[in-house]
Amino acid sequence: MNTKEKSKIIINILNKIYPKIPIPLNYKNTFTLLISVLLSAQCTDVNVNNVTKKIYPKYNKPEHFVKLGRKRIENLIKKIGIFRVKAKSIFYLSKKLIERHKGKVPKTYEELEQLPGVGHKTASVVMSQGFGFPAFPVDTHIHRLAQRWGLTNGKNVVQTEKDLKNAFPKKYWNRLHLQIIWYGREYCKARDCYGIACKICKSCYPNRKKPVKTKKA
Repeated sequence: MNTKEKSKIIINILNKIYPKIPIPLNYKNTFTLLISVLLSAQCTDVNVNNVTKKIYPKYNKPEHFVKLGRKRIENLIKKIGIFRVKAKSIFYLSKKLIERHKGKVPKTYEELEQLPGVGHKTASVVMSQGFGFPAFPVDTHIHRLAQRWGLTNGKNVVQTEKDLKNAFPKKYWNRLHLQIIWYGREYCKARDCYGIACKICKSCYPNRKKPVKTKKA
């Protein structure tokens, strides 16, 4: 079975399971989406949502976080992993948005990735979910599933993103990114499916007997 055949199977299965796709992170505007994605590094979306639901009603603009200062930001997000590093990024990111972008989140990868604490994956999520730009953000879960499904060789997330963009039509990228995240959490789990149990794995590799070893991002 070639990549095109597998991609059609994957799209059909995911569309049946997730005709409507919930957004994992809660946010109020594009700026708070950026903050939530930044906070989600090495942290579950549930934990991020639990913390930000007490923050965003009151603080949801760059000006708010600059006024708060690093220490108060730390106190607000201290239940989140590496909160001091993230508080520093949020503070300086907010300052830079005010100084260089009039308090608005920029709409290009180049400008987003120049912000403190913002890497390519975070920028891709903002471009996709915030601005509707076709993107295929790759986190560790998508990296793992792409290997299990034979869509990439798993060298790194950069290669995985390139391979996924080649495997699927651009019009599906934003939708697929979210569908794959949910599917990986609910069906093709890291310590459950192992590439041989879920519907997609069995459909793409009906004769596979041994667990798949995946390379970490």
